[in-house]
Amino acid sequence: MSVRPLDQRIVAVKPIAVPAPGRGAGLQVKVTAPLSGRDLPVIVFSHGNAWSLDGYEPLVDRWAAAGFVVVQPTHPDSRRNGIGWDDPRFAGIWRVRIADLHAVLDRLGDILLQVDGLDGRVDRGRVAVVGHSWGAQTAGALLGARVLAADGVPGEDFSHPAVAAGALIAATGTGDTLTPFAVEHLPFMRPDYSTMAVPTLVVAGGKDRSRLSTRGPDWFTDAYHLAPSPKSLLAVAEGEHTMGGIAGEAVAETTDEDPARVALVADAISAYLLDALKVDGTAWTAFTATATDGTWSVSGK
Repeated sequence: MSVRPLDQRIVAVKPIAVPAPGRGAGLQVKVTAPLSGRDLPVIVFSHGNAWSLDGYEPLVDRWAAAGFVVVQPTHPDSRRNGIGWDDPRFAGIWRVRIADLHAVLDRLGDILLQVDGLDGRVDRGRVAVVGHSWGAQTAGALLGARVLAADGVPGEDFSHPAVAAGALIAATGTGDTLTPFAVEHLPFMRPDYSTMAVPTLVVAGGKDRSRLSTRGPDWFTDAYHLAPSPKSLLAVAEGEHTMGGIAGEAVAETTDEDPARVALVADAISAYLLDALKVDGTAWTAFTATATDGTWSVSGK
């Protein structure tokens, strides 16, 4: 596919401080938005492990150009905070991540006021959460997924009433095939998708192989197969974990650099959310009609 140029002017404001009592280090976010337009829907985005509000510009800029206001928090696992796998604080970060998204949603009005002229142009009744990798598990919790305890009992419900739709990129699969490393360091990586009822697009790469699971790329489709309807699956045949470089151009983690693949993922999520949030009822249908070259496919239920 060719990469459609960004012809919509956008603006980004950072850092914006968000009150988060009991968090320790302060919570900061970045807001990216189109310079024009009204009734703009909102995406709250959760980054993958070690990233920050400064990452994922290829995705975020494209979403803003498509008419979304995007809010990106920096979670405690950001490499700028220096909390490694063996740090005693690491075991509780998954909960802080979820609390970060709740804080953003609960204080969304105050956040929008920090960007001149934006608050009156936003439709706060149309809000979605999106995440990549660990961020996908974080976002999934707000969509209704839970974390299974070691005995298989589902944990607490972290869903948020403001969230009307979502998209999960390279989302963690079920925890019964975790590698010894993951069992030791990431015991919370045991999602239960049976309660994730909110409309969600799951994005999975056909060549995404994780060192955290003994399964292959199908591990990343569990969020689609195990969650109740309505769900859609975007399967990207050649996609690896960073889907062509969604975290940024030429970053070290990118193993399958492909700007067209990044644009595909960004545009798929835009189209899906425009439809799911009832902004544009034709967007998703029009997008899926372009799946003709065999490099990606869409399933739905």
